[in-house]
Amino acid sequence: MDNNIRVIEIKKSIYEDNDREAACLRERLREEKTFLLNLMSSPGSGKTSLIVRTIERLGAKRRIGVMEADIDSAVDAETVAAAGAKAVQLHTGGMCHLDAGMTGEGLAALGTAGLDLVILENVGNLVCPAEFDTGAFKNVMILSVPEGDDKPLKYPLMFSTVDCMIINKTDVLPYFDFDMEAAEKHAKALNPDIAIFAVSAKTGEGIEAWCDWLDREVTEWNG
Repeated sequence: MDNNIRVIEIKKSIYEDNDREAACLRERLREEKTFLLNLMSSPGSGKTSLIVRTIERLGAKRRIGVMEADIDSAVDAETVAAAGAKAVQLHTGGMCHLDAGMTGEGLAALGTAGLDLVILENVGNLVCPAEFDTGAFKNVMILSVPEGDDKPLKYPLMFSTVDCMIINKTDVLPYFDFDMEAAEKHAKALNPDIAIFAVSAKTGEGIEAWCDWLDREVTEWNG
């Protein structure tokens, strides 16, 4: 290679800058006693429906805010606000993920004063969101039954970096070739400590166990 040519690792630099910003954001949220949860999944897996169920279950106990990230529209934020949570819609302008800087902007728009729990609904995507630290204290992803039990094999980074996997839409299990045991086995092979909950955001099945886990995490984090 020509000695006059400089090679700059742009991607590495972007990640390092984002990691520093995420660490600063986490520290600020800790001081404010606001727990940030990053929720990821494919489009249509049921993120917003799960958030609504979570608000219904924990809303009387936790002061909840929600940041809805999407390329366009405000449909999800309107749905969450109707469920009783403070909400803000974040338009990413075509970006397929949120990073710490975008999350910080969203938190400023939402206003964290008096909030115990903020849920970030990340852009629907199983690739990019897994690569960027948003400053969240816990990362959760949803795998819906219609997507298939092999997704941990196809998107290993997502499943290896999250703290919890929620298998949603269990109400349609009889109609799909989805092996619950295989899905859990694949996920645990990548991430032995991952917490797993099978739920139906439509019927409410399994929501109690998921919300109990989340509530404990918030409580333990607040120390």
